[in-house]
Amino acid sequence: MSEVIIGKVIEEELRRQERTVVWLSRRLSCNRTNVYKLFNRSSIDAELLLRISNILNTNFFSYYTNRLEN
Repeated sequence: MSEVIIGKVIEEELRRQERTVVWLSRRLSCNRTNVYKLFNRSSIDAELLLRISNILNTNFFSYYTNRLEN
């Protein structure tokens, strides 16, 4: 079972949507440096992941639930 690097998944989705780090940082009300740090994290607080999921209109929790089903 491979580990989900959720920060990389979020970064890839942000780029797929052609959004910028500044755009995401504004919606999260944080500094863009924190968003770059987020991209390197292998785990994220569930509440923050929910906020990011809503902002990017993507269910990032599915990356974990898919691991449960296998």
